[in-house]
Amino acid sequence: MTPQPLNELMPEVYDELRHLAEASMRQERAGHTLQATALVNEIYLRLGHQEEAKWQSRAHFFAAASQAVRRILIDHARKKKADKRGGNRKQIPLEDAMGLGGNSELEILDLDSALCELEAIDARAANVVALRFFGGLNMEEISNVLGVSKRTIEGDWTTARAWLRSRLET
Repeated sequence: MTPQPLNELMPEVYDELRHLAEASMRQERAGHTLQATALVNEIYLRLGHQEEAKWQSRAHFFAAASQAVRRILIDHARKKKADKRGGNRKQIPLEDAMGLGGNSELEILDLDSALCELEAIDARAANVVALRFFGGLNMEEISNVLGVSKRTIEGDWTTARAWLRSRLET
């Protein structure tokens, strides 16, 4: 893939972004006010502000898109929390993505807080979680984005899941 500006790349990746947005929204509670199409539009707007960005690969683009999804969902949850003065906080189930057991539902703000804590301890492991959970990247793609071996990424994923499980299930 040759470096491309977002306006040239968007038609090529729209369907994949739509799929990513739908997957992200399936993890949100029923009746969430943000819809997948709106999420794709927000991704485009946020990435469009990075005028100098030239996407080197699919993995590079989706790494940036996963960070945008995370920020959008966090901002949306914070706004709703502020609007309701603490009520209606958004919850997302992480069992499938994180391997958490039981009927664990986790508020996205709690996940963001935990990822910030993990980032202070192990930035790469936190980045692996963000790329996998919010970006939908597989281990090989994360390996390419971060420039480390797939085996290292798998170890980071295992460590991060265990750390997050202990942090979030308490």
